Parts: sequence; C-alpha cells; structure tokens
Amino acid sequence: QVQLVESGGGLVQAGGSLRLSCAASGITFSINAMGWYRQAAGKQRELVASITSGGSTNYADSVKGRFTISRDNAKNTVYLQMNSLKPEDTAVYYCNAPLIIHTSNYWGQGTQVTVSS
Repeated sequence: QVQLVESGGGLVQAGGSLRLSCAASGITFSINAMGWYRQAAGKQRELVASITSGGSTNYADSVKGRFTISRDNAKNTVYLQMNSLKPEDTAVYYCNAPLIIHTSNYWGQGTQVTVSS
C-alpha cells in the first residue's frame, strides 16, 4: 500500500528557510521520479520541483534559485530545501510520484508552510 508522509512545514518569516521531507513506502522508490507540489488557498495544485530517478532536477520559474529538491534512495525520502521564502510560497506542500498520481491519484496529508511578511 502506497504511503507518502510529508513533514517539516511551519511558520517562518519572509527570507527564512525550511526543509521539507517526504518518506515514501509501497513503491520502488529508487526507480521513480518524485515531485514536490503545493496548493495555496483557493488555487490549483502546482508542481514546484521534480527529480528523476537519476537525480536530474527541474523547477518552476517561481522557485528557481531558491528551492532545491534532493533524494536519498537508501531512506526512500525526498527533500525540498526552501530558502529566501516569500509570502507567496505559503501553501500546503505535497510530495508525489507521477506513477502514483496516474494509477491511483493518492495524495498524502501534506505539510503546511506559512511565510509571514
């Protein structure tokens, strides 16, 4: 059974940093691309960063240069280091894999990030 558990969110002032973690189980983590998504109140969920099984990364323009996605296949965990946070980064952050989204559309509980101005 697939399970995604996000953690590391919180309240931070603008300019601050947070590191999100996502522990995955029920999938062969090492061969799956993973992504971090976010959904702000009243808005659609958007992909902010992704990482392939080989470690190649891609970022939304809005976070490029500020966020870094990484993975530890030994721990079945994907991370999102967020620096220079802005109030517009406030959202619930989720991790997921395209395979999971396409086959079951399962999502974890997410982790709330709130950036105060």
